[in-house]
Amino acid sequence: MDLLYKNLLEFTWQQGVMLLIGALLIFLAIKKEMEPTLLLPMGFGTLLVNIPFSDALTGPINTLYNAGIANELFPLLLFIGIGAMIDFGPLLSNPKLMLFGAAAQFGIFFTVFMARMFFPEIDAACIGIIGAADGPTSIAVANTLGSQYVGAITVAAYSYMALVPIIQPPVIKLLTTKKERKIRMAYEPKAVSKTTRILFPCVITLVAAAIVPQATGLIGFLMFGNLIRECGVLDSLSETAQKVLANLITIFLGISVAFNMTAEKFLKVDTLLIMGLGLVAFIVDTAGGVLFAKFLNLFTRKKINPMIGAAGISAFPMSGRIVHKMGLKEDPQNFLLMHSMGVNVSGQIASVIAGGIILNMFG
Repeated sequence: MDLLYKNLLEFTWQQGVMLLIGALLIFLAIKKEMEPTLLLPMGFGTLLVNIPFSDALTGPINTLYNAGIANELFPLLLFIGIGAMIDFGPLLSNPKLMLFGAAAQFGIFFTVFMARMFFPEIDAACIGIIGAADGPTSIAVANTLGSQYVGAITVAAYSYMALVPIIQPPVIKLLTTKKERKIRMAYEPKAVSKTTRILFPCVITLVAAAIVPQATGLIGFLMFGNLIRECGVLDSLSETAQKVLANLITIFLGISVAFNMTAEKFLKVDTLLIMGLGLVAFIVDTAGGVLFAKFLNLFTRKKINPMIGAAGISAFPMSGRIVHKMGLKEDPQNFLLMHSMGVNVSGQIASVIAGGIILNMFG
């Protein structure tokens, strides 16, 4: 009984706030279905580590964190699953879509500059990578550079990924006219040979590694997953990577990230500032892609629907679907899905390379 009273007396209001945050993450995962595979374990992990004298923090969660987060193993393994899910066919049919993926990474470097006014250089670089809209890349970069805000960066990255359907449409509408949103883009699919599909992940890995060696692990595991998908002789492994591996690693990733979500680490003014800067990164990324498409329209005969530029962020496949739905809302006969998905998968590659550039610049 004395031990029970001792536990209650050690309970702080800060821990109470963190329990509410954990409950909120669980609510968003279940009720709103916002990235449930990650937010649910992250929310429950937050509950576990904010109980006074919890053995979860010093025991299993600490073990999982050291085994998979501290050494970047979980994010890299997750990239295998993501790579196995991605069909690069639309991008290979129209390689110029890669330009939009690159343009939509502007928010990363803009946010690094903004964050530098409030945080040390290393932490500013890690906060900027939130704009990659890629949770595993954010975790890998923050851990590699040794940021003290890994928990806040991870929550911001995954929360804003889940909020893409809310964040992107207003930004897109603000930067485009109704006439621009109605621009139709005929989809002219070109046959992509199996040889091309197999060579693509190999070539991308070699080129990216030569330019940004620090991105070799990130891009390599992503492309390895895609090679499993496209080689045609490992269908069972491809299915396992897409489902079993990706889901299992996501569970471990979510619950072990909670190691950095204790009250003393998370409840700081800095955390709110990181969340705000993460939002800026997402907005500027979206704007960068849209404005780049509008710029190209000044010189091209076949007009581009500027909305597809917004799909250049790495939130795959949510961003691509949002652009497609917005196109259908403006014109029921305007099918942008293949274009937006091509841009979306290019953003996946570009975000990983951007993460490597950040590591190269600040590592």
